[in-house]
Amino acid sequence: ATGTCQWWGNGRFWAWEGVGCCAGTCTHVWNYAHAPARLFPELERSARQMQDFGDGFDAETGLVGFRSNRAYAADGQCGTVLKAYREHQMSVDSAFLERNWPRIKKALEYSIGRDGNDDGLIEDSQHNTFDINFQGPNTFVGSLYLAALRAGEEMAKEMGDEAFAGRCRNIFESGSKLTVERLWDGEYFVQLVDLKEHPKHQYAQGCLSDQLFGQGWAHQLGLGYIYPAEYVKKALQSVWKYNWTPNVGPYNQAHKPERWFARPSEPGLFTCTWPKSPYMAAGVRYKSEVWTGIEYQVAGHMAWEGMVDEALAICDGIQDRYHPSKHNPYNEVECGDHYARAFASWGVYTSLAGYEYHGPRGHIGFSPRMTPEDFRAAFTAAEGWGTFAQQRGARTQREQIIVRWGKLNVKTLAFAVPERFRSVEVAVILDDKAVPGEHTLKNGRLEISLKSGLQVSEGQTLSIAVERQR
Repeated sequence: ATGTCQWWGNGRFWAWEGVGCCAGTCTHVWNYAHAPARLFPELERSARQMQDFGDGFDAETGLVGFRSNRAYAADGQCGTVLKAYREHQMSVDSAFLERNWPRIKKALEYSIGRDGNDDGLIEDSQHNTFDINFQGPNTFVGSLYLAALRAGEEMAKEMGDEAFAGRCRNIFESGSKLTVERLWDGEYFVQLVDLKEHPKHQYAQGCLSDQLFGQGWAHQLGLGYIYPAEYVKKALQSVWKYNWTPNVGPYNQAHKPERWFARPSEPGLFTCTWPKSPYMAAGVRYKSEVWTGIEYQVAGHMAWEGMVDEALAICDGIQDRYHPSKHNPYNEVECGDHYARAFASWGVYTSLAGYEYHGPRGHIGFSPRMTPEDFRAAFTAAEGWGTFAQQRGARTQREQIIVRWGKLNVKTLAFAVPERFRSVEVAVILDDKAVPGEHTLKNGRLEISLKSGLQVSEGQTLSIAVERQR
């Protein structure tokens, strides 16, 4: 146990950023932290309800104070909406969403207000996790905003608020289009900023490792692409090309970091570099540092996009730096020990499994990004946890979901199958009893709808047999 997190007597989950460092369950740092929400969903719901939509919420404006106060952080504001949708998905029913929807909607409307004209670009001053303010449109905040609009659209539909869902969709589509038109430089997304007016703490033509933070979030929540897939993949390839190095020494000798989290000869992913323009000595703060939270966030997104080797190389670099011969391997440091941003590591895990889950809908799915011919992993759900296994042959694919503790409600399932599986027969069996259902197969995605929802209890096995037809 560490001193980073606290569970108060009133049921509220509260945390520092790191042990004794920076109070208030900071929204923009905890934006990265997927592990607590997936492992302890009830605690994470308490943080949303008792802090973000409780003590930290301004009911008049919709502002979510990023330290449970009345201070604005653009990334934390958008991230709160995304976290609310995640907490809804990790619930057994819609009670959390129904209870909090008015404030979730108000929080998103606050970000829409910062947009100002519903064009999908936030262009004003944007305080953020780098402890500075970005000026002008950028995809660090912008991608989180677009992902939050998509999450808002989905939640609005579930709540029957079609008018707000339509507004979110229209703003999202405009923002996605304008971002590509104005911020894409051919390799990655940049920041549009007047450096004469704002000479400090910007990144302008730089390659920011976190430039697609919101797209990684969108994949975690099953929201699809917020920018065209080809641009997303090219941008991630550029982050790998320009920002990752097997040896931080030469770059850090030329550009000293504010704090040293990686030593010369060690690998790491820099926060930001300037491969096409002069290095900005007064640019975004922490630019030459290496943060494990950013590394895990980027690695998780890379894994989702099929860049598995790159994702694992980044994670292996972290393990190299935190080898027991050098440091405590259970204490990844940033601003304080046992720093919460490193909880982004669970996002790598879910990405490698291609895990998708929506508890209230009874939906679960997997699309392994590595060794799909023989894959096995644990999973967590709203009321239980278990293991998933997949074996793939030339003409068959077998899925197995075993609940090890608690229970799992299932109405629909989804799996990835090879493109050569153009027509299939599917059999679903709970223990030794056949479960009737229907299936659709399109572009390698197999979706199964059960005739009646079922509950898989502790110790039970749900098996799916997929047979390729000629």
